[in-house]
Order: sequence, then C-alpha cells, then structure tokens
Amino acid sequence: MNYNKTLVFAASCVVIFLFGVSLITLGATLPQLTEEFNLTEINKGTLASMLPVGILVGSLVFGPIVDKYSYKYFLSANVFLILLGFLLISYSTTLAHLITAFVLIGTGGGSLNGASSSLVSDFSDDHKQNKGSNLSLMGAFFGLGALGMPLVLNILSANFDYRQIIGGVGVAMIIPIVFLLLIQYPSSKQSSSISISKIGTLTKDSMLILLSLVLFFESGWESLLNNWLTTYLIEGKNFETSRSLSLLTLFIAVFTVGRFLVGIMLKKYTPSLILSFSSLIAVSGCIVLSVTDSQLMTFLSLSLAGLGLAAGFPVVLGTIGDRYAKLSGTAFGFALTIALLGNMIINYITGLATEKFGIAAYSWMLVISGIFTTGLILITFLRKTSDSV
Repeated sequence: MNYNKTLVFAASCVVIFLFGVSLITLGATLPQLTEEFNLTEINKGTLASMLPVGILVGSLVFGPIVDKYSYKYFLSANVFLILLGFLLISYSTTLAHLITAFVLIGTGGGSLNGASSSLVSDFSDDHKQNKGSNLSLMGAFFGLGALGMPLVLNILSANFDYRQIIGGVGVAMIIPIVFLLLIQYPSSKQSSSISISKIGTLTKDSMLILLSLVLFFESGWESLLNNWLTTYLIEGKNFETSRSLSLLTLFIAVFTVGRFLVGIMLKKYTPSLILSFSSLIAVSGCIVLSVTDSQLMTFLSLSLAGLGLAAGFPVVLGTIGDRYAKLSGTAFGFALTIALLGNMIINYITGLATEKFGIAAYSWMLVISGIFTTGLILITFLRKTSDSV
C-alpha cells in the first residue's frame, strides 16, 4: 500500500464534488441559455436528455477500466472532459455546441461518480475501514458541489457574464487535474483482462440485483425532489418562485448534512438499521409534503426527506463493495447503471402522469417511489448476505 490514504480520500471528495458541480450546471444555466439561444421546449428537452445519456455512458465504462488500470489517468481524463464541456458552453454559438458540451459533462461526471465510490471502497478494504461510513462522508461533498455552483453564479453574476463564470470554473479545473495526477492510488485489482464469466456472475447474483433495484427507485426518488420540487411548490401550492428555490436549497443542504451524519452513525449502528429507519423518515416527509399547504410544514417535510434520503447510496454501495471487493468498479458500474435507468424512467413516468392528471400527480409519484424503495430495502436487508465474492 504505497499511497497516502488521506490524499486518496481527498481525491475522491474532489471528484464527487466536481460531479455535483457538473450535475447542477444545466439547471443553473438553462434560463440564460434559453434567452440567448431562443431555445424551444423541445430544445430544452434535448439538452436535458443529453446529460443523463452522458452519465449513462460514464457509468457503463468506468468499472472495468479502473479494475484493470487503477485510477490516476482515468480520473484526470474525466475531469478534463468536464473542463472541455464547460469551455464549450462558454464559447458556444450553436445548439450543437451545447449538446456536445452536456454529453461531455455527463460522461465525465458519470465516470467520476462511479470511480470515486470504487476508489473509496478499495482503500477502505486496504485499511480495514467502514466502507459505508467513508462513502457517506465522501458523498456529502457531492451536495457541496451541487450547492456551490448556483452560489458562484449568484455571487459573480452582478459583475460577470454567465459565460465568463462557466469558462472560469472550467479553467479552474486544471488545479484538481494536477492534484489527481500527482498522488498515488490503490493498485489495480485485475492483473489481466476481466473475465466475461466474472461479469456474468454479477448479473446472476440475486443480492446484487436486489441492491441495484433499491438504487433504481432510490435514484428516481431523489431526482423527483431535485428536478420537480420547485415546479410542484409553485404550481401545486402557489408558493413564490424565490421561496420555492429557497426550499430546494434547504433540501439539498439538509441532504448534505445528512450524509455527514450517516458517515458518523455507520461507525456505531448497522447499515440495515440506518437505511431502513432513514427510508421510513423520508417517506414520512414525502407524505407530509403531499398533504400540507403550510410553509412551515413544507419546511419540516423537506428536512425529513433530505435527512432520510442521505443514507441510500452510501449504504447500498458500501454493501456492494463488501460483497465484490475484487470487482468493485465493475459491480458499482452495474448498480449505478440500473440506478440511472431508474432516474430516467421514473422521471419520464412522472412527466406522463402530470401531463394527464396535473401537478398533483407528482406527489403521488413521490410517495409511491418512496414506498417501493422502502419495501425493497426491507426485503433486501432482511436477507443474510454471503461472504464477499
């Protein structure tokens, strides 16, 4: 183990922070892009679909690569993809430029998201540390990145054009690229090409399938709050736009704090207890959100939802990392791909439901997603997991 675990953990936090920045960039810049490029609803839908397409590509490719070649050049290369995407937005003159930019950002971000989790799993194995706890503490930096990008735009927009800000953030990514290239990482886990039979074992493992299905609904559940909340509060509850944005910021902030708390609690309590209890708290928050018109109760409901949802990905990925220690990247790639499909499918169904039944259907989808997630969590963690493969 010829690497510094503190620097490696810092590297994982840096790249998940950048994933948070990249994931929120479309939403943070869409109003300005719409005005400047006269984007139609179809144009905006196209851009919105490019980001998850890129993330899906990144989620599919990262696992076998990091398992075979380790992390140094892969992490740096994908930060560079995000850098290129940001610069392309800054200098774009056509819709095609924007589409290419968001594919680059999504691909780089999806790769960093998966690789950072695999990296934490690997060094946790090497140093006999709690994977779920480390993954949760690292995951909190995703929330900081998601909060940081809108904050930077708000602070600097009085003196700089949004293109200058986006371009400046892109150029600043040279700093983490240099840092990522200078440190040592855990060695690759596969000295030869990954056997197809080993990958086949992953897809036949019922426990991995169940854990991936948990993430399928968990991812969709989280994204419903991130993507639809402000629309629901404005159209369904007649909240002011500024108040709705403030409540979304509250949700992300509480979610981020929740990740830190989960990281601490996993050192004392079992993952199954934390995840089951947290999911029930989040469902309770979503039920309250769906029935109240009070701003105070909405505040409390989103606080419950944010705290409750914080445990999902770190605990499940920690369990997968324990089970597939020698193929963690590939296993994470499989699970995260399923999760992303859940994100896309549940958002699509929600769009159909709200179009047919109105924005009130959003609250139904939110509660239904939570119930499915919680039910799968209880089913999955009632089973006794076998030894790591």
